[in-house]
Amino acid sequence: MPSAKFVVEGMSCASCVGRVERALKAVPGVSDAQANLMAGTALVDYDAPADPQGLALTLSRSGYPPVESELHLDVEGMTCASCVGRVERALSAAPGVVSADVNLTTRSAHVRYLSGLTDADSLAARVTRAGYEASPHRDSAQRATDRQAEEAAALARRVMVSGALALPVVVLAMGGHMVPAFHHWIAGTIGIQTSWLVQFALTTLVLFGPGRMFIAQGLPALFRGAPEMNALVALGSLAAYAYSSVATFAPSLLPANARDVYFEAAATIVTLILVGRFLEARAKGRAGEAIRRLIGLRPATAQVERDGTVIETAVETLKSGDIIRLAPGERVAVDGVVTEGEGWIDESMLTGEPDPVRKSEGAVVTGGTMNGASALSYRVTATGSDTVLARIIRLVEQAQGAKLPVQALVDRITLWFVPAVMTLAVLTFALWLAFGPDPRLTHALVAGISVLIIACPCAMGLATPVSILVGTGRGAEKGVLFRRGDALQRLSEVGLIAFDKTGTLTEGRPVLTDIETMPGHSETEVLRLAAGAESRSEHPLARTIVEAATERGLAAPPASGVTARPGRGLAATVDGREVLIGNRRALAEAGVDADATADRILDLAAQGKTPILIAVDGRIAAVLAVADPIKPAAADAIAALHAAGLRTAMISGDTRATAEAVARRLGIDTVRAEVLPDGKVAALREIAQTATVAFVGDGINDAPALAAADVGIAMGTGTDVAIESAEVVLMGGDPAAVAAAVALSRATMRNIRQNLFWAFGYNVLLIPVAAGALFIFGGPLLSPMLAAAAMALSSVFVVTNALRLRRA
Repeated sequence: MPSAKFVVEGMSCASCVGRVERALKAVPGVSDAQANLMAGTALVDYDAPADPQGLALTLSRSGYPPVESELHLDVEGMTCASCVGRVERALSAAPGVVSADVNLTTRSAHVRYLSGLTDADSLAARVTRAGYEASPHRDSAQRATDRQAEEAAALARRVMVSGALALPVVVLAMGGHMVPAFHHWIAGTIGIQTSWLVQFALTTLVLFGPGRMFIAQGLPALFRGAPEMNALVALGSLAAYAYSSVATFAPSLLPANARDVYFEAAATIVTLILVGRFLEARAKGRAGEAIRRLIGLRPATAQVERDGTVIETAVETLKSGDIIRLAPGERVAVDGVVTEGEGWIDESMLTGEPDPVRKSEGAVVTGGTMNGASALSYRVTATGSDTVLARIIRLVEQAQGAKLPVQALVDRITLWFVPAVMTLAVLTFALWLAFGPDPRLTHALVAGISVLIIACPCAMGLATPVSILVGTGRGAEKGVLFRRGDALQRLSEVGLIAFDKTGTLTEGRPVLTDIETMPGHSETEVLRLAAGAESRSEHPLARTIVEAATERGLAAPPASGVTARPGRGLAATVDGREVLIGNRRALAEAGVDADATADRILDLAAQGKTPILIAVDGRIAAVLAVADPIKPAAADAIAALHAAGLRTAMISGDTRATAEAVARRLGIDTVRAEVLPDGKVAALREIAQTATVAFVGDGINDAPALAAADVGIAMGTGTDVAIESAEVVLMGGDPAAVAAAVALSRATMRNIRQNLFWAFGYNVLLIPVAAGALFIFGGPLLSPMLAAAAMALSSVFVVTNALRLRRA
């Protein structure tokens, strides 16, 4: 009787254990169920009709869901979309597997499974039994880089050997057709039979030397009833080789008019497809360049203070709390906080923003960034996989391994593609043999082999993932991280971008923008008195006034008798003078006439600024204005979105006057003001009734709206909660990156559509040509050699087209 062990969430007491056991025992087919509170597991003995998936559903419904885990497998031997389908089916059939996504480009499999029912080694073994070498994923980025380099080098060697062996075969076979005198020379010297024997020997070396990979992978797949691209190449080349061998060694078995050899076709098929594989491997290596560059940002060593001395040590040995000495021009080893020194650090490789960032004591530094001309010291706060750079690499890898919704149709078609091509090849051979002109067998063989060779499931399988690989990598270089690959497709479909205001379109910190004094008062005097009064207040606007005074070198004098008036302002005695700070209503209640400032107050409010009135000794002394400044690139960002045909909106908790003033300055189409934090989702849904919407935010209060939007875009300068709720992360704080993200998503989807059009159009048009459609109307019968060249070039075209995204 089978059993299943689940790791269960939520069990906290014996009552929980009882509920889990009762729920499982109620499932038809379950003979026994034992829950372990300490281990957090449930062991179930069951028989049909019960199964692991049904038991997992029962646990979820009872309130104790089974824990899901994720793993990555590195898979070798996949060459086309049919291989992808077989690996996915093998993994999906394993007990406890929730989902399996296989990526042909990165040669990896991402599996979600129920913990306890299976493990990485079991899943890898299942894939290996299906005919593909698999192993648990370790240090994938570096391994993928090394593997791609090794693969390209091995294929280059195979191409050179195969080309050197195939060239004499082609010269012997085709030279006489091009130069009749050459044919006569061969016949008069070594003889035609000897020429065929030389071609046989060289072609044998090609097929069972460099071309062995097609036979070793294709024939076992064929015998398992799961043919793929290698099977097509193996069948086509072996058919030409076998026919030619019969014509060479047992010609009496063939009709007199069909005794000819096609060794050059077999040798050239293998050589050309090896060339295509080599070009494809080299191009795929360039496609993953972004990840390699990110990995290359990590220095190998760092200068660390240990026991009063500074020593050079490997970055892997660093731990939180270590003090690192950072020399001028050196890369930051790991994440940390500056403890000594002041200087500028270039963070463009992570944020995409070119200007260096000033760092002083207490500032955060990120591993992989480049120090300027100053020496700094910093305390380590994160190492290894916890650093920002490691998380970025992980996010990019996850996005690159994702499948877009558009891939579902491709997967369904490619699953049946190779069997359909083989059936079509057999049908083509039979029709030519039955109805074709003499020599029928020769024509039938050429047409059947051409159909096998020209069909290209590789191009269809690569069309989507290679574009995702390049597009997400390019985004990472420019500070745009797609946390999930499918966000690429959905972002390209949005019609409206909604922004949070504070911290997204504005700097997120108020500054003093205006000081207008009344006769008899100076700016210095008023600001000094106001700073003294506000120095005892925790209000954000109070801190703004104090900071403004400090920046001007003004010391805040001591204040006494400080009285706060909520919603009104503050009163205090400073340097023996009575100071009152607040709005017009506060001054009116204190008997201060502020009518002279009425027009100026309205003017400042219309500009999105907050007016603050200062009274000294019972008389109005000055009007101050505080505002959250708009980010320099915000207006250009909105203009770029409008140029891209997108509408814009702003959702803010600020007053309507302030919000509308900011919207007017930026040219935003729609404004929702005075929205409470819990009302942002409702405002977003109201806006989303007319279009697919992306929401851009940075704060904790933006997290629900980021999750509710069709696409959530978080500013990387914001909170971790906001970033975790979003699908796209902009590493810098520049809103212009929103337009860049949209442009990149559109370019990637356009590239995918081009690839799919080529891949499907190529097969739809050329398979009938290979079958002899042109011959019927007086055209040529396609040579297997030309079919091999076309097939190789189709994959190269798809990968090369995707590489254009590196310039997006």
